[in-house]
Amino acid sequence: MNLFSAPRPGADRIREIKAWVAEEFRLNEDSTVMVTELHCTEPGCPPLETVIAILCGAERRQFKLHKSAAEVARTDIQGLRPSPE
Repeated sequence: MNLFSAPRPGADRIREIKAWVAEEFRLNEDSTVMVTELHCTEPGCPPLETVIAILCGAERRQFKLHKSAAEVARTDIQGLRPSPE
């Protein structure tokens, strides 16, 4: 056991976040959602961030949430939606 690293998010938690993203963005079955929790060592960067990537054919979108996957809430995903112009 490594006492110096944070526990990785569980598969169930990642699936939950992916489902929220798919629902919020109304993605079809051909779309891919990737959720990754990363450690950041750069100055001013939060210790953990959750990166969400959406791949829909040639279109790619990426979002960063400055919190661990365990802290991500459904409302965070709803906040990823681009505001209307």
